[in-house]
Amino acid sequence: MFKRLKEDLEVVFEQDPAARNYFEVILTYSGLHAIWYHRLAHALYKRKFYFLARAVSQFSRFLTGIEIHPGAKIGRRFFIDHGMGVVIGETCEIGDNVTVFQGVTLGGTGKEKGKRHPTIMDNALIATGAKVLGSITIGENSKIGAGSVVLKDVPPNSTVVGVPGTVVIQDGKRVKKDFNHRDLPDPISDHFKALEAEVARLREMLEQVKNERSKQYDNSTL
Repeated sequence: MFKRLKEDLEVVFEQDPAARNYFEVILTYSGLHAIWYHRLAHALYKRKFYFLARAVSQFSRFLTGIEIHPGAKIGRRFFIDHGMGVVIGETCEIGDNVTVFQGVTLGGTGKEKGKRHPTIMDNALIATGAKVLGSITIGENSKIGAGSVVLKDVPPNSTVVGVPGTVVIQDGKRVKKDFNHRDLPDPISDHFKALEAEVARLREMLEQVKNERSKQYDNSTL
């Protein structure tokens, strides 16, 4: 147990340059507190003390602003940076050396039973505000960009951005050229542009029909 506690502290110093000393980290890092409370809640959950497990998780949520269902399985060296608004669902499975930032949701997509939350493999990173939804798998060493909404499996060694999430880098090679974080995919805008192009094409066809009928009318009057 003490080895795991020390490991939890070490990962904070590795991931957060603002961490100054053990005393500060132990007393003030809400992400660390949430993980420790979850260990207790998960132990109760496995022993079928479901009410006590939920009570501990809700108390942790009240103190930290981070909601982790006691049924979630979390590996070693898990790091929650800042953490406010993080939600992790019941059937979520998280591997080792995973990092998530504030506002991340690892949730379900409906009221289905069974495995309905994501599986996050080792060494993954999920950035601020990202939503990973459903029984999908985020591959090893993958990164989910800030604000992305991921609804499909992500291959290992990939970078995903956008709404819906799109793989832009895989195995160190760009899948999409000229990627810029300020120019994320916008499917609504793309849809409107497609509609505008279709309207313009229909107008052009209508003008052609009008011109042809006008010529036919002129010929008939002659």
